[in-house]
Amino acid sequence: MDTEKRQLETMVNEYFQGLHTGNAERLAPLFHRDCVLKAPGLRRTLDEWLADVATRPIPANIGHPEDYRILRVELAGNQAMVKVACPLPHGDFTDYLGFLREDGVWKIVNKMYAPATA
Repeated sequence: MDTEKRQLETMVNEYFQGLHTGNAERLAPLFHRDCVLKAPGLRRTLDEWLADVATRPIPANIGHPEDYRILRVELAGNQAMVKVACPLPHGDFTDYLGFLREDGVWKIVNKMYAPATA
């Protein structure tokens, strides 16, 4: 289980780097192609979300701090849920990243996100 947890943490850290640098090409391989990204009142395809990431202000370029954090990792066989804190220039978000391991490869199959609450 430690190996799987480390694999997930490595992927999530890559997710953080992709967000911080606005690099959609870095983010895309982490996701399953049919992933849907969901926020209250908003549904996006992976391509729509990646286009948004690529066109919004890039946190690294505007001096925004890198304060992304893994809050929790839950593993159950070939599935996992990772809760993360994503402080972005347009707001602080809590993301729940749903992972599945298929054919030995972990991919994000679901992303739910919303503004963080105090």
